[in-house]
Amino acid sequence: MRRLSKVNLNRFSLVSLASAIFLGCLLGSCEQAYLPKPLGYNRLILPNHDYVSLPDTLPYSFEYSSHATLLADTSRINEKYWIEIYYPEIKSNVHITYKTIQNKKILKEYLDDSYTLTAKHQIKAYAINEVITKTPSGKTAVIAELEGEVPSQFQFTITDSTKNFLRGALYFNTKVANDSLAPAIEYMKQDIMQIINTLEWRNK
Repeated sequence: MRRLSKVNLNRFSLVSLASAIFLGCLLGSCEQAYLPKPLGYNRLILPNHDYVSLPDTLPYSFEYSSHATLLADTSRINEKYWIEIYYPEIKSNVHITYKTIQNKKILKEYLDDSYTLTAKHQIKAYAINEVITKTPSGKTAVIAELEGEVPSQFQFTITDSTKNFLRGALYFNTKVANDSLAPAIEYMKQDIMQIINTLEWRNK
């Protein structure tokens, strides 16, 4: 019984102390407000850039990250030769679509569709920076960098204007804000530029 009384007394003292601290905070003695920690990657460690070549079963070739997994596109509208380049460590994905060109009208449709897909992000993007450039092998590439809380931060198209058309788009499978993803986005941009600069058509 004595031991029980001592435990109850200690418990009463702890409750009283907690109440005093809480009351003090209400009266203004605790000035530091609680702020929830923003969702983000903790100690994000990005692997070194290292590349391998695509298998020769596709009508195009390029170098992609050896840290990524090559997957067939499983989307509802997938077509032959569409692939996904998935990065399991940072939960990112580069979606690659490929089409053959029959005539200039078809090429214009592909370019218009690509522009529309990029423009759909204007609601959330506060900037879309688009450049037209030539790859080392002379192919025309249109590269779009999207800033803001957009689901796709980097997109591109490459074509030879006669037979082949390829489009790529970067996505992250996470709800993390793009500000927190900034190091991973920059890392992915370098890998995507490797894709662009090493692209070759097997269907010439």
